[in-house]
Amino acid sequence: MSRHPTVKWAQRSDKVYITVELPDAEDVKVKLEPHGKFFFSATSGPSKTPYEVDIDLFESVDVNESKASVSSRCICYMVKKAESKWWNRLIKQEGKTPVYLKVDWDKWVDEDEDKGGADDMDFGDFDFNSLNMGDTDGIGDEEGDSDMEEETTAESKVAEKIEEEENAEKDKEAASEWCEG
Repeated sequence: MSRHPTVKWAQRSDKVYITVELPDAEDVKVKLEPHGKFFFSATSGPSKTPYEVDIDLFESVDVNESKASVSSRCICYMVKKAESKWWNRLIKQEGKTPVYLKVDWDKWVDEDEDKGGADDMDFGDFDFNSLNMGDTDGIGDEEGDSDMEEETTAESKVAEKIEEEENAEKDKEAASEWCEG
C-alpha cells in the first residue's frame, strides 16, 4: 500500500503551485490531465517505500503550459489554470481536506493582493518580492518631541534601508536554494 507525501499548494488567478515534499524521491512519475486529474507516484528511502497522490483538481488546467521541477528535496509543479480565476479550494472533493494536503503559506498571495495579468512569479527564477514577506510600514511612527521625531525618522529610514538590503540578500539565497538539494 502506498503512503501519501505532504503536498503543499498556493495559487494565483492564473496558476496553482503544488509542491510534493518527498526527499530523495526516485522513479518519479507525474500525470496531469486537462480535466484536472493530478497523479504523482515515487519511491523514497532505503526500503524504496512507495508514495502516491491521486487528486482531482478543482477545475480544468492547461497541461501544455504547466511545468515541473524535480530536486533532491521536493517535486515542484506550476500548474496553469485553463481559466484565469480564483479557485475556492485545490480539489473538487468537498468536506474535510485530506491530512496530507496543506496550504503553502510561503507562496500564498490573497486574491485582493494578486496583480492579475502580470506574471509576477517566474517558475525558473522565483521573485520572492511578490510573496509579501515583511512589512516595514509604521517604522518611525512613534510620538515624541520634534527633534527626537526627526532623528528617529532618519534612523528608521537607515534601518529600513538596511533591512531591505538584508531581505534582498536573503531572497536571493532562498531563490537559489528553492527546491534544490
